[in-house]
Amino acid sequence: MPIRAVVFDFGGVLFDWNPEYLYRKLIPDETERRFFLSQVCNGAWNIQQDGGRSFADGEAALIAEYPQYAEHIRAWLVRWPETLAGLLPEGVALMEKLEAAGIPLYGLTNWSAETWPYAWNNYPLLQRFGEIVVSGHEKLVKPDPAIYALMQSRIARHLPDITPAELVFIDDSHINAEGARRVGWHGIHHVDARHTEAQLRELGLEF
Repeated sequence: MPIRAVVFDFGGVLFDWNPEYLYRKLIPDETERRFFLSQVCNGAWNIQQDGGRSFADGEAALIAEYPQYAEHIRAWLVRWPETLAGLLPEGVALMEKLEAAGIPLYGLTNWSAETWPYAWNNYPLLQRFGEIVVSGHEKLVKPDPAIYALMQSRIARHLPDITPAELVFIDDSHINAEGARRVGWHGIHHVDARHTEAQLRELGLEF
């Protein structure tokens, strides 16, 4: 079946987000910084905020365990904009090629509801997507099948007869791309824009 819509992840595809950008300033020692980002404010902790937990609760849990890092833990939210270096030009160029070809574009992101407003207010590019599902708003995170089903239902507002096989999802996480495949979508593990573009063309998209 032809692809009728493309769904983008944001971090690592269109946005250059990395907590290292902030914590290089706060923790100059590489060994200590590696410990902090792998054992304290790590991916498992952050995904809970992406899933709807408040930063107040997330911070309290960590500070109780690592009181010596209280200031650095609070900085994750307070100085969050410093973890976002801006847009990734090659990813944006790919998005704009698809947009120019009239291919409907949607967004599906694991992103905290508390930090999302900063991105929405500062990056007008986001307002060009037909629908965006933000995990923190929905209290669901990729690769839960329920979040892909929710995304498809939002797309169906615009394309009422859309089927899973007509959707392709681009994500820099192999696990999340595979999650899309498990629900019948096409999933592309984004490594760079050139390879992603080639895979989209292999799927029959013309742009």
